[in-house]
Amino acid sequence: MTFPAPIEVLPHRAPFLLLDLVTDLRLGEGAVGEWHLSGNEEFFIGHFPGRPTLPGVLMLEAIAQLGAYAVLSDPTHAGKLPLFGGVEKARFRRQVVPGDTLRLEITLGRMSARAGKGSGRALVGDAVACEAEILFVFADAD
Repeated sequence: MTFPAPIEVLPHRAPFLLLDLVTDLRLGEGAVGEWHLSGNEEFFIGHFPGRPTLPGVLMLEAIAQLGAYAVLSDPTHAGKLPLFGGVEKARFRRQVVPGDTLRLEITLGRMSARAGKGSGRALVGDAVACEAEILFVFADAD
């Protein structure tokens, strides 16, 4: 099954669209996607010279963007903008470097008309690079 490109669902744009592809979507439940790191991303220049490493906060943002994709794919949330409300239990377990592909996974939890929660992780191959609980609040997209 093919899903709409992230740019068709999310309000994010380059250089801050950190989701390349959605490979699975279960409305109201969660999603799986990918972010391919070519090594040409500008943050690698300064983080860190001689040893480029993906910043952990960008892994969290990529997980959150996949969560936003899952939420915004549900017509119930049309016209809304999910914003970060918090991050809990974040753990970074593996360095991510140029050339890696992050497989992103999010499972949606509690949802209300005003906020929600998801549990996500980023993996390289079978190795967990990052995991966290993401809290978000809805704003009007206008």
